Amino acid sequence: MTRKVAVIGAGMTLFRRRLLETGRELSYEASRMALESAGMDRKDIESVVIGSAPDAFDGVHMKGEYLLEGAGGIGMPTSRVYVGGGTGVFSPIGGWWHVASGLFDTCMVVAEEKMSPLTPHPQYAFWSIFDHTLERPLGVTLLWIFALEMRRYMQVYGIKEEEIALVAVKNKLNALDHPCAQLGAKITVEDVMRSEKIVSPVKRLDVSPPSDGACAVVLASEEVARKYTDEPVWIDGVGWNVDSQYWTDRDLCYPEYLERAARMAYKMAKIDDPRKDLDFAEVYDPFDYKELHHMEGLMLAKKGEAPKLTREGLTQRDGDFPVNPSGGLLGVGNPIAAAGLMKVCEVFWQLRGEAGKRQVKKDVNRGLAQAWGDLLQVGTVITLRR
Repeated sequence: MTRKVAVIGAGMTLFRRRLLETGRELSYEASRMALESAGMDRKDIESVVIGSAPDAFDGVHMKGEYLLEGAGGIGMPTSRVYVGGGTGVFSPIGGWWHVASGLFDTCMVVAEEKMSPLTPHPQYAFWSIFDHTLERPLGVTLLWIFALEMRRYMQVYGIKEEEIALVAVKNKLNALDHPCAQLGAKITVEDVMRSEKIVSPVKRLDVSPPSDGACAVVLASEEVARKYTDEPVWIDGVGWNVDSQYWTDRDLCYPEYLERAARMAYKMAKIDDPRKDLDFAEVYDPFDYKELHHMEGLMLAKKGEAPKLTREGLTQRDGDFPVNPSGGLLGVGNPIAAAGLMKVCEVFWQLRGEAGKRQVKKDVNRGLAQAWGDLLQVGTVITLRR
């Protein structure tokens, strides 16, 4: 029998292309803000979970040990999780295990990424993840694969680039209201279509930026949570799934890895109809087409129908089912692991009514955060409720 686990505090640094702070300093700042939000001191924390993507980004190996001091893990049990881009949501799942199991009453979860030290571009950090015999000779990059996925998605369901561009327009506009956002902007579909083509059909404004930044949340058991707040936000469902590492082994038009993760979380949370039982979602959007792709994998839309919902305005902040009211990765920024935890922070702030100008227009009681990583095969999902 697991114990109830609540999020009672959250913190987030600026997301920027290049920050002067080290990864340790970013971790410290995010965790400090999370403690202040929870009304706690570091002595009240019993365990720490650290999330960070490839060590190659900032050239520091054993990142868990490196970030230990900044995250507040000196002298207490600390672990690091890493599932690529899925890390940001898998990190609080790791913290949930710690508290739900009864092993600890509190857990600080910190996700950090400092991508700027890797030159000429952070994309090169991923070169080592490709198969040395079958894939590297092709000159493949992640953008190369994502372009194939976007093309397949468009081809199977008859989706136009202009429909996909609406996601970038929406999320960058939402991000104008986010105090930590890197790329909030008022743009048009025409701006997206005219932006530099990277790997057809992916264009510059279809893609989220490389970023530095960190986020943190404080998790607590029910007994402890009620001592610190009258407004705990409960974790009521968690799910994860890993598909084949070979992107050639599956049809790229549908993220089955995410449906499996979502079904796991929905079963735990007793969610039968996600579109009705959830009020909004923070969906992982490193590319504009991925918001649509992931909406379908999360069963928030039928296969091929997410562009229609977007076009009709249902996913706007004042729509029937807001998606990425924060501005998402496209607008706020994409420091890989921190970006996923940012979405958990945003759900927490929305459910507490603390999201400021980005607060959705309707009453919300239940939200979802989701992340995606590695070679298109990792799905991580968490649902939270007031």
